[in-house]
Amino acid sequence: MSRLKEKYQKTVIEKLTKEFGYKNMHQVPKLTKIVLNVGVGEAVQNVKCLESIEEYIKDISGQKPVICKAKKSIAAFKLREGHPIGVMVTLRRKKMYDFLDRLITTALPRVRDFKGLSPRSFDGRGNYSIGIKEQLVFPEVNFEKIDKVRGLNITLVSTAGTDDEGRALLKELGIPFRK
Repeated sequence: MSRLKEKYQKTVIEKLTKEFGYKNMHQVPKLTKIVLNVGVGEAVQNVKCLESIEEYIKDISGQKPVICKAKKSIAAFKLREGHPIGVMVTLRRKKMYDFLDRLITTALPRVRDFKGLSPRSFDGRGNYSIGIKEQLVFPEVNFEKIDKVRGLNITLVSTAGTDDEGRALLKELGIPFRK
């Protein structure tokens, strides 16, 4: 079992129950999934770039990603409906906790000038989004195979009803927020 999963089951439930006054342990918010997403506007001209992105997302997540296609045609961007435009992967259960552990302990400390994550990146329903500017902060990414430095979006989806509950949950799991 993952270190974070054990921590959630033992201490996080107790602390959040006391802090928010939950009457039932099933009311305590929990992390349900983590979504990694890379949008590539360059894929309109060069579909081959999606292969390298797919490869490094697979290395980071340990799971095969899905290629996302455009829903609408936009003439200004030379984009047609159905063309591949991005790559995403959804992590749940053990892989989710393993990825979160690697993100907190390995990847975020390698970000240049890292002072903590913004506490304002919540969506109003307790979900949190992180934007990483370069994929090289993950040690699984091989530097020689990278054709271009790209970023990725990470969304932590929880069952929290409010941003305060989500923030408390992520803080207890070890997400380093800025003060």
